[in-house]
Amino acid sequence: MPRYKLTVEYFGTPYHGWQSQLDGMGVQDAVEKAIEKFSGERVKVQAAGRTDSGVHATGQVIHLDLSKEWDPYRISEAMNHHLKPHPIVITAYEAVPNSFEARFSALARHYEFIILNRKARPAIMRNRVWHVPHDLDAAKMHEAAQLILGKHDFTTFRASLCQANSPIRSLDRLDVERRGDMIHIFASARSFLHNQVRSMVGSLVEVGRDRWTPADFRAALDAADRSACGPVSPPDGLYLIGVDYPPLDA
Repeated sequence: MPRYKLTVEYFGTPYHGWQSQLDGMGVQDAVEKAIEKFSGERVKVQAAGRTDSGVHATGQVIHLDLSKEWDPYRISEAMNHHLKPHPIVITAYEAVPNSFEARFSALARHYEFIILNRKARPAIMRNRVWHVPHDLDAAKMHEAAQLILGKHDFTTFRASLCQANSPIRSLDRLDVERRGDMIHIFASARSFLHNQVRSMVGSLVEVGRDRWTPADFRAALDAADRSACGPVSPPDGLYLIGVDYPPLDA
């Protein structure tokens, strides 16, 4: 069966996460309904990552199989038509070999978390950022973030209901940058545990507020104990911004 790779952008606030839900309020539900409307086929798509309720994406990747060949551009146009008025769009598309899998072929996943750091609450950016009205020291947050790069037991930054077989992960990037009133946190790894990014961000904010030192942040990781984690950030500011794959001809 022909296989297609699509890049999906969505505003996650109205949905209960990516994964299909009994009430039909998963992003996946809307995507699969759009596929059925243009193709007449009921298909299950596979995604690179299952974003949580309220989390956004600019670079989610999915693959789907259809019984006949389609021009990938036509798939994209048809899906975008049928996805209206959902805040979900297809931004890239291509035919791929059957060996490609959106989840299991991924080499790295990239997330961005945006904090609005000012006294005034957000208006235009409401539900798109985490509003932290207290002064944050972004340089100190970045210093702390560098202390947990590499391969570690990330139990502290793992949701209690996480279903991953192991808490061991390799964190390749965790950078904190201030851009005016905005603080951007970039995280990259082959894979992440459930709530790992939001847990790390929440604890980094403790550092930024001078409640923790960078050494405290590293000590929390070393504790390998969920109770050592700081408050978990809300989902509003989190975006899945990209997924890396090997060359399709490899």
